[in-house]
Amino acid sequence: MVTGESWLPLGTHPDAGIRLLCLPHAGAGASVYKLWGEGLPPDIKACPVQPPGRERRRREKPFTDVRPLAGALAKEIAESVPPPYALFGHSTGALCAFEVLRELRRANGPLPVHLFVSGRCAPQFPMTRHDLAAMGLAELTDFLRRLGGTPEEVLADPGLLELLQPLLAADFSVNEDYAYVPEDPLDIPITAFAGIDDRGAGVSRMEPWHVHTSEKFTLHALQGGHFAVFDHAAAVQTHMVEALLAYRQ
Repeated sequence: MVTGESWLPLGTHPDAGIRLLCLPHAGAGASVYKLWGEGLPPDIKACPVQPPGRERRRREKPFTDVRPLAGALAKEIAESVPPPYALFGHSTGALCAFEVLRELRRANGPLPVHLFVSGRCAPQFPMTRHDLAAMGLAELTDFLRRLGGTPEEVLADPGLLELLQPLLAADFSVNEDYAYVPEDPLDIPITAFAGIDDRGAGVSRMEPWHVHTSEKFTLHALQGGHFAVFDHAAAVQTHMVEALLAYRQ
């Protein structure tokens, strides 16, 4: 069964014990979680989220501000995702997941049972601005190579990079132009994953996520950099399963 086809292209798995909605990082789409989700047990189903501007939604204009994105996705979740469910976001996706959760709370919508975040410093920390739209292709290639996570065959294809640049610029704006507004802590547990060599979201910058929950906070340090959560998928999934055990139907 596929509901919310645009935002949730692989469906919501209403017969699963629990759904794990997975929000992608900058420039990525739902497919980044397709194989990743196969490592979960059968009663926990990954539901990759597809924001506009990529893959099957590539003709749509991507968001450049997290708040309208969060409002649109929160509405989709409230209408089409059966509880219980959890949210997981990496990098830009972590910020989006956080704001989606807060938007659901404001609207008295169905809240997730757990928030998992990785690769994004706590929301109260301002981020360095990178104007990807103004970069030449050589500069953009160097920037993405330093960040890691972009396949070398993509970096070696100037035509493809030129096509991806507007999406990357929009996604980086969502993340880096974010202005944090304080609200009450969430009554939902938060688990954070930090690559110890991630310069922008290492352990010291992920640990302050704890202020955003009045429930349990857990931080797992992983060997590696910004994409350590994918390099150590099996360990990450084990931690998630343990956290979700009490909520599975």
